[in-house]
This record gives sequence, structure tokens and C-alpha cells, in this order.
Amino acid sequence: MSDINLTNSIGNIQGIEVFGQSEIFGQGDRPHRRKRPALTIKEAARETPVFAETDVLVVGGGPAGTAAAIAAGRSGADTILVERYNHLGGLSTGGLVIWIDRMSDWNGTQVIAGIANDLFDRLPKEAVQGPPRADWGSKDVATAAYWAQRTAAYHGIVTWSPTIDPEALKTLSFDMVREQNVHLTLHSWAVDPIVEDGVMRGAIFESKEGRQAILAKTVVDTTGDADLLVRAGLSFESDIDEGDIHHCINTAFLMGGVDLERWLAFRYSDPKGFSDFMARGRDSLKYFEKPFVSWRNDIALFMGPRLSGYSAVDVEDLTEVELRSRQLTVGHIDMYRENAPGFENAFLMLGAPQVGVRHSRRITGLNKVTRGQWDEAKVWDDEIGVSTSLSPKIPNISVPFGALVPAGIDGVLAAGRHVACDTSSHSFLREVPQCWMTGHAAGIAAALAAGTGVLPRNLDPRLIQRELLRQGAYLSPSIEAVAGVSETAAE
Repeated sequence: MSDINLTNSIGNIQGIEVFGQSEIFGQGDRPHRRKRPALTIKEAARETPVFAETDVLVVGGGPAGTAAAIAAGRSGADTILVERYNHLGGLSTGGLVIWIDRMSDWNGTQVIAGIANDLFDRLPKEAVQGPPRADWGSKDVATAAYWAQRTAAYHGIVTWSPTIDPEALKTLSFDMVREQNVHLTLHSWAVDPIVEDGVMRGAIFESKEGRQAILAKTVVDTTGDADLLVRAGLSFESDIDEGDIHHCINTAFLMGGVDLERWLAFRYSDPKGFSDFMARGRDSLKYFEKPFVSWRNDIALFMGPRLSGYSAVDVEDLTEVELRSRQLTVGHIDMYRENAPGFENAFLMLGAPQVGVRHSRRITGLNKVTRGQWDEAKVWDDEIGVSTSLSPKIPNISVPFGALVPAGIDGVLAAGRHVACDTSSHSFLREVPQCWMTGHAAGIAAALAAGTGVLPRNLDPRLIQRELLRQGAYLSPSIEAVAGVSETAAE
């Protein structure tokens, strides 16, 4: 789930001032919970029917899974995508994380491209609000000030970080997946991996039809929580940075019937009035949020209040987060409608169908992205993507293929918010564009592995890099030169 990052972990470099430590909200008193009995039952052995056999099975249709399925299809693999909801896009659609964090670096170069770029090229113009390409990287004071109010300029620099219409992205995601002849299986929840001799061979899933199996040459776990890998018995990391929002959970919501231009004028022309309003909100609700702009002036986005201390893989915690988020949503509607300029006619337009999970588990990979590589400007030889950094003082961050390859098992790759990284790096690798980026790479790698019979960990990174660039992805100039992609693409 996307937000502006707090950056306590990088010393004197500060994030955007509109957020602060006070806006990470604790869980408070837990309600009484029914004690779980120390009992088990024995289930009868069963034979599970095979639903399908395929080259690549992608489990989870969020940003990473959607990108992985499209990329695998483009690479010539027969691909199945299993998704538990009725839509694709995950948090970028069903989670209402419609502010898409930065895809351009501090010089204005779009470094998260490929499928991310294809999506924005094809979204209807009226479904996107963001700065024109000519302004990316601009330090013009007036231009940066304008876009800073609209979540698209930081540290005085304009960035490509637009807001989008989630319904338009749902439609386009379906279109792009089906164009690659991906077999889409919705309303289905993968519950167990199929592992033979240390190699993942597919997954068991449940649906209204009951329990069925999909067999695959290569599997991509894009569940967001590394569900298949954990159920295969693999170790994972779950430590958090207490001073960062990367571990918080909440359900986002949209307010309709607003006038955001009036709100922005009030916020920036009357600092005392704005401060007094926020204080009243905190007095009334304790946990109180400011709105984000959306793709329309009459719709406001709220991606909080963000709640800490809950587990995204505990069903009772998830239930409590939903209940608390709904209470706070209703309280926000009342407070804004009664007191905020531009919100007099506001109404609750939509509470997100998906809870906003930012972090639960991170895989133990063959490699990982860590804080130490930031200042070093390390470019991995097996780079599969480049992430924007948190500050102009920090170079772009190279992401290695090894961060997508789980240690201790073969036949499977991981992409999305559970890639291998430390807590500091997770603060940005969990974002929607980075999930598109790692999903794109995982889909290509899975297709190559399935097509050649080579285990993912044994793939030549140059093959992955060449296909990534053929599909429009961005890699560090030194990697592009070594991979010889320019010549390949020209052919």
C-alpha cells in the first residue's frame, strides 16, 4: 500500500513533511478474543483433481502478479493467473492505492518503465492526473509548488507519480492479460504448494468448485505475503522499522462530492485555520488524516489512518483493522463535512474492497536489497530493475535477480512486496511501481525457465536482461551496455 515514505532510517534525510511519526497509530486496547482451543482434527486423505497444466503459474493478481502474467505471456509461455478477488491490480485498484508513487528519478528519467509504462500509455487521459513528461525533474519553484500539493513533487523536484482511476486500471489490466492469452482464474485462493524433491511443481487452490490443482513448470508467488513459500516450509523475515509506515495496515476510502481545489486553497492560504482544523479532528477521533488528491477534483482519497501493531497474516487482526478503519472512515466523513472548506457536500463514495497491507513477510532470497548498497550506488551484475531512491542525495537503487529467487527451494520465483530486502529498503520496494518492476522480471524469468528446462536460480541473467529491455524495461546504463540489448532490440 502506497504512501509518502518516512525516512527515519536514513539519518538527516527527511521525507515529505505532510506525514510524521504522530500519524502512525497504535492498536490501543484489543477487544476480548475467544480463546483458541488446543485441538486438531484429522482430515481424510484425498485425491485432488488437476484443473490444468501450464508453463507458468502466477499466484496473486496484484500489481506484481498482473505484470508477471503479462510478461510471461509476452515471452511465449502458456500462463495461468490465479486471483482471489473479482479484479486485477490488487492494492492499486481494490485497495484504492490510486496515488502511484514515483517512477521517475530525481533527474526526471523514468526508471520504472516496461509494463508500468505500457499501462500509463493506454489508460484514458481522463483517468490519470499527473505532471506532463516535460516537467519531470523540473526544479522550477512555481511548478514544483503546484505539483507538491498534488503528490507529484518532493524536495522541490517534480516527479512522475500520478493518481489514477482504479476502475480504468481494472479494465485495462484485464485487457492486457487477455491479449497475451493468459488463462485467468478469478475467485480462487491458492492454499498449498505442490512440492516434489525440493521443486515447486504447482499449487492447490480452492474455489466454489472445491479443491483442485494446477501443475506448472515454473511458479511465481505474487501473493504479497509469500503464502506459497511459507507453506512450503521456507524461512522468512518479518522485522519492521518502528519509525516508518511500511508495517502499518488500514482500509483506504474515497470521499465524493468534494471540491479539492477549494480545500487546497484553504490548506495553503490559511495555515492557522488548517492547523486548528486538524487539531479538532485529532481531539474528536484521536487518529485523523489529510486527504490526497485523486484523478478528479470532486473525489478525495484517504489512505489512512494507518494502524500499527497488527499482523497481516492473523485473521482476527485483519478483522479488527477492518472494523476500526470503518469507524474512523465514518468519523472522517462527519468531521470533514462539518468543518472543512470544499467538503460541505462530501459523502462516502467507496471503502476499499481490499485491506491495505504494506508488510507481512519478506523472503529469504539468494540476494537482497539492503541499506548499505544505497550510498555505495551498487549496480548488481544480475540486475533486473532500478528503483527510485528516497532522496536526491541517494543514487538510484539496483535490484538483483537474487532478491526474487527464494533460498531453499527450486522451481519458484517471488515478486511484489515480499521480495528479499531489509526494512529500510522495504519502505519503497513495497510500492506499486516497484511491484510492477519485480513482477515484470519474475514473469520473464519464469517463462525462460519453463521454456528451457533450466531452474530459475540457474538462469543466465543476461537472458533476462535482454528480454526485459526488449519489453521496454529500464536497466542501469552499465548493465544495458554489457547485455548488448540495443543490438538485440534493433534486430
